[in-house]
Amino acid sequence: MIKYSRLLIMFSTVLLLSSMALVQPKKVFFFGDSITSHGPDADGFITLMQKRLKDERKTDQFELFGAGVPGNKVYDLFFRLKQDILDKAPDVVVIYIGINDVWHKAEFGTGTDEGRYISFYSSMIEILKSKGIRVILCTPSIIGEKKNFVNPQDGGLNQYSQIVRDLALKYECDLVDLRKAMVEYEIKNNTADVEKGVLTRDRVHMNATGNKFIADTMYPIIFK
Repeated sequence: MIKYSRLLIMFSTVLLLSSMALVQPKKVFFFGDSITSHGPDADGFITLMQKRLKDERKTDQFELFGAGVPGNKVYDLFFRLKQDILDKAPDVVVIYIGINDVWHKAEFGTGTDEGRYISFYSSMIEILKSKGIRVILCTPSIIGEKKNFVNPQDGGLNQYSQIVRDLALKYECDLVDLRKAMVEYEIKNNTADVEKGVLTRDRVHMNATGNKFIADTMYPIIFK
């Protein structure tokens, strides 16, 4: 009887250890442009979220990966979706794209018109969700930090941010509304009404404060 009990305990222990070994951390990919490409930097928003996961003892639950390429627009993401995202079997994909679609259209005539933006973005969401991947959308943030919507691309950013909000609602995706959050932050904190230096270092790419702001805004939605 004692021998049987010991065998049962050993068998139960082996089963428990095996089940624990099978539990893998969820892979979270951040998919975007140059802002995202700086996410893994020492003070980048991805690094800051990794540190917070460590502080909260959740590093065994999540792995974070940056998949940002400078200059990318929504169709660039679509065409590298398989190689950079699907082939790596993610559990969660955070899409943060739109800055260059708006900015390059105004500055160089090479951006993305509204119809193509919706089409490529929708296709990505549909492909990801068909694989059982959780998709989180982010509105495009800022190009210039002056208040009261006087920055040249504010109108385009507002328009494309609303597209992203509508897509999040349509496809039942979680939304990180960076556009709304940053506009509100600038109203409260950009007292000198400068075009850069509050959240960004060059009107677009985040400084240390901006990276912390993105990390703090994303974190409770991604890791809820």
